[in-house]
Amino acid sequence: MNMMNLFKPRHKVANLVIKDHVIRYVELKPHDLFSFHKCGERELPKGLIHNGKIHDRETLAMILEECVSEWKLKKRRVRFIAPDPVVVIRRLSLPNDLQEDEIRGYLFMELGTTIHLPFEDPVFDYAVLEKTKEKLTILLFTAPEQIVIDYAQLLEDVKLRPIAADVSPLCVYRLFYAADQVRKEDHLLIVQIDESAVNVSAFYNHIPVFMRQLLFESLDEKMRTNHMEELLRPFEDVYKEIDRVMNFYRFSIHQGNAQITRLLLTGDHPYLHHIHEVMQERFDVPVERLSEPLATVIDPRYHLAWGLGLKEGTNYVHRR
Repeated sequence: MNMMNLFKPRHKVANLVIKDHVIRYVELKPHDLFSFHKCGERELPKGLIHNGKIHDRETLAMILEECVSEWKLKKRRVRFIAPDPVVVIRRLSLPNDLQEDEIRGYLFMELGTTIHLPFEDPVFDYAVLEKTKEKLTILLFTAPEQIVIDYAQLLEDVKLRPIAADVSPLCVYRLFYAADQVRKEDHLLIVQIDESAVNVSAFYNHIPVFMRQLLFESLDEKMRTNHMEELLRPFEDVYKEIDRVMNFYRFSIHQGNAQITRLLLTGDHPYLHHIHEVMQERFDVPVERLSEPLATVIDPRYHLAWGLGLKEGTNYVHRR
């Protein structure tokens, strides 16, 4: 991942985030990626999408069609995010005699056979982490083909033109990178806390190490009570899970020789400010949100779509 080439001018593209509970988009100015041309949001009824899987395609398509019309996006090129619950990020060692132009073909042959995944028929992309005479290491991004196709086809059905898919940890990382809040030597844990999900991802040397979806009680019913204490009670378990993830990073991945040095917090939860305060008291490492001046450019709930807008290039994920 070449972080230094993430901010080149490009043509007008809509950046679309579809979650279980909401659709959002931002459109950046082609020659100033820190200024916004347009943005929009539409809340989704519960049950249309669950854990990233589309359950009521007809209703979702109808709502998305209304969004396309209202936001004047017809025939617009769009980037979108593969849903977090179905994405697997894995570091792999490959035969060191493979040439770089042979890696994709090797992955086509080996995915599902010698390279095991928790689902069949994956789409994938990869980045070379290290290539020497003795060693070839890649970072593999995979998701179930049918789910990615479902989203791409949905976008095409409402007269959009999907040109690229991405994963949310990379989008968030780009934004913190743009804010000059990440350093190569940091062991970072990015914590995304939304109304419908919690996702954590570890980064080191500008590269994601792993991503994990945490168990999380749905907040929809409790949000109607407007009692913050009730709303935030499930986060006691979330904080414990974050502790476990940090211990896993320290002892299982680095055998006690390295540990998470900073937490970066983002998401669209309505009480994220309070959650941030609790996490600052609870954890022994700094817990940061996006810093000035970027933090006030647009409402934090659009930060993920903004990070998607900083994506370099238009490569689609590859079908196996």
